[in-house]
Amino acid sequence: MKFKSMFGRKAAEPLRWSVVTPSPKGEAGLLWGDTWFATDLIEALQRQGQIAAVVHRGGAEAPARERDDVVLVLRGLRRVRPVRAASADSSTTWMMWIISHPELIEPDELAEYDAVFAASETWGDPAIITPLLQATNPQRFSPQAGVPDSGDEVLFVGSTRGSFRPIVKDAFEIDANITIYGVGWETFLAPDQIRADFLPNIDLPAAYASAGVVLNDHWPQMAADGFLSNRLFDAVATGARVISDPAQGLERVFGNSVRTYEGSEQLRELLAGERDEVFGNRATRLAAAAQVAHLHSFDERARVLIEHAEALRAPA
Repeated sequence: MKFKSMFGRKAAEPLRWSVVTPSPKGEAGLLWGDTWFATDLIEALQRQGQIAAVVHRGGAEAPARERDDVVLVLRGLRRVRPVRAASADSSTTWMMWIISHPELIEPDELAEYDAVFAASETWGDPAIITPLLQATNPQRFSPQAGVPDSGDEVLFVGSTRGSFRPIVKDAFEIDANITIYGVGWETFLAPDQIRADFLPNIDLPAAYASAGVVLNDHWPQMAADGFLSNRLFDAVATGARVISDPAQGLERVFGNSVRTYEGSEQLRELLAGERDEVFGNRATRLAAAAQVAHLHSFDERARVLIEHAEALRAPA
């Protein structure tokens, strides 16, 4: 039976999807942004009539994957090898979405998949890789999530990743009134300089929407390769003022809604400037939020993934 999705697209029979996240199961996985990325994606797939569930990294190669129509691997730190069933009755389509650490992709890895997507508009061979940027869930990350300028003056949410992240270090060098959430910061900061080890994902939209300024940064290689941080999409979608380190393609995607800086003195200038002049007034930021919600939602990403899956599975 054919059906019509919420987007008016005449679709084929619903497909059964497993979305493999790089994050571990259980409480540890709740600290990983990948967990929430996968959750938002499967909900978007479900809204378009698909049958979808999250599979954590340990279940990627389980026999149950043979019963899936589509396995979508969110590629992070670890390689996942598609399991091709010996039975001719099994026709699982394996797709990979590279959302981080492209430098870890191995030379023979892409050929194992039926389709490959990358969260960059410039990375990789366009003959075999489809650009598919990261996304946000505008049902959660919206300007209505919080009252503007009622929260933290300068906000950074993220772990140390084993180093004193430059944007945080720069903020402390200029004595910015910064609030830090994340694990590992006790190595670099005093206890009273850290708000908490963890900000629950459910509280992130309000934190971004109510902050004076949200800070963002990238792994150096991801910035160079145009893998734009998911935090950018979430924060801009709430109407927040955002400062980031530079990244390839950032201005093309976000325009003036994200200000970039290089060096602590430039960061000082941005934070000290008249905010409507630096970041645009509220109406300008609301327009940017609406554009991100329209172009970069998980619903839009799910539509692209479904179209590719259906094309791959169509009878020859």
